[in-house]
Amino acid sequence: MQSIRNIAIIAHVDHGKTTLVDKIIDQAKILDERKERTDLLLDNNDLERERGITILSKNVSVNYKGVKINVIDTPGHADFGGEVERVLKMADGVLLLVDAFEGPMPQTRFVLGKAIELGLTPIVVVNKVDKENCTPDLVHEKVFDLMFALEATEAQLDFTTIYGSAKNGWMSTDWNEPTEDIVPLLDAVLETIPEAPYREGSPQMQITSLDYSSFKGRIAIGRVFRGDLEKNKDYMLCKADGTTKKVRIKELHVFEGMGKAEADKVRSGDICAVTGIDDFEIGDTIADLEAPEAMPRIEVDKPTMSMLFTINNSPFYGKEGKYVTSRHLRDRLYKETEKNLALRIEDTDTEDKFNVFGRGILHLSVLIETMRREGYELQVGRPKVILKEIDGVKCEPYETLVIDVPEELASKAINLVTMRKGDLLVMEPKGDLQHLEFDIPSRGLIGLRNKLLTATQGEAIINHRLRGYDAYKGEFSDVVNGAIVSSEAGKATAYAIDRLQDRGKFFIDPNQEIYKGQVVGENAKQDDLAVNLIKGKKLTNVRASGSDDGVKIAPKIDMSLEECMEYIKDDEYLEVTPESLRMRKINFVR
Repeated sequence: MQSIRNIAIIAHVDHGKTTLVDKIIDQAKILDERKERTDLLLDNNDLERERGITILSKNVSVNYKGVKINVIDTPGHADFGGEVERVLKMADGVLLLVDAFEGPMPQTRFVLGKAIELGLTPIVVVNKVDKENCTPDLVHEKVFDLMFALEATEAQLDFTTIYGSAKNGWMSTDWNEPTEDIVPLLDAVLETIPEAPYREGSPQMQITSLDYSSFKGRIAIGRVFRGDLEKNKDYMLCKADGTTKKVRIKELHVFEGMGKAEADKVRSGDICAVTGIDDFEIGDTIADLEAPEAMPRIEVDKPTMSMLFTINNSPFYGKEGKYVTSRHLRDRLYKETEKNLALRIEDTDTEDKFNVFGRGILHLSVLIETMRREGYELQVGRPKVILKEIDGVKCEPYETLVIDVPEELASKAINLVTMRKGDLLVMEPKGDLQHLEFDIPSRGLIGLRNKLLTATQGEAIINHRLRGYDAYKGEFSDVVNGAIVSSEAGKATAYAIDRLQDRGKFFIDPNQEIYKGQVVGENAKQDDLAVNLIKGKKLTNVRASGSDDGVKIAPKIDMSLEECMEYIKDDEYLEVTPESLRMRKINFVR
């Protein structure tokens, strides 16, 4: 029986997880060398490639010295914690990747805490040791302190450390002695990570993720915890409500390289994909037909943020999207909950509005961006944090916010965060940057990133993670500028925009189609301002010198989806279509 190791790679965003997986794939010579090679092989989703982050966890399998190593690439962002939590269930050990300059970051703490809770064996990989000003030995000590703080066992604290540069393709036990390849890392995996045990008995497999094929339907993916699964055999599916259902496995696949290979039988300890079972959910157990035993269900942290999703009813409704009705919106949202464990949907008292609960702005914005690319048109309201009552006290979620900023700009960052009820906990130099740590209510983060980047000329590095719930801190004192709202529908003229430039900044270009109630700019004052941008210049046959100079219009402010979501106020909607993002007043009366 072949020996198996199951490892998950965990790290903070952009510490080099996916690059390391590329090097493991190269070392095992999985890919056909005659084919064109791309980087970041596992980030195969358009959104992942554009943002440079992992959103969905992926599996890849390599053979090294006769041992099968199943590698699971996990997201580094706490907003995708639902992915991380269920994926770690499949692993026996973790590769904890840490940047040699930045050290353990907030999201590192989040995913490492989950791994330690599950009792997984860690290998620490200090990556990017070729960076300037990096301190690998200091980072190693910080990781030890972090594990100690997370109450790791003595066996977990006695971890193996490997140093190297995934980008340059080398790993070594000593960072001062670079090697030619990543063999020391793979050797450490074989020596340190426990072998996946073969547990005898009746079969048990928990479904931890799913795939979809237009030919074979839904595919259940998970690890076989006990016994063996066999093709064309009947099993019992244990569901969330305690009911069981007889199912037959039509096909079994194990992971091989970047793809899957068909198998007749899968042993306990291996990760496999099962086809032929339709009516399953993540967390269900495939068990023995005669004496089914369900496994404990996957516990996922509760959502902390909610947003209202509704159909698009603006004057430009249906012009750009393919799916625009409430039925389309409802079906798509409920379909998402099947695989997105951390997402919750709640119906409201009207048919066309839905409350969607998620783990943060990024979690929700990835869903909205995916939907608009599929051709959906919708409107969303301002994100709101979920308040709870704990022991009779009104509580709200709090986050640990970490900002690395040039020293001369640190005071601006501190001022902005304290205006949002943030408390400064740590202030220390880190290379040529100032390292700041705050405790801040989650609602204080909505719209804060933009202001911080503006105040620090784009030089702030901002990270945050959920700390937990605590007493409600009251209203914020920061000043919010009003909106410039269009009072007419039609094409905006350069003449009208030019004349109103001293009133604020604009979000639209001349000649752009706008409608009544659309937010077209930000007022320099705190009140909303209704303007007519359709009005052109009255033409006469009299020419006066100096009055006919060409208009000079400042470029419009272009905002990303997340920035728009954070920018809108309680009385505004964000209209999302495949081609446009528009902000509008919900009830505009003039």
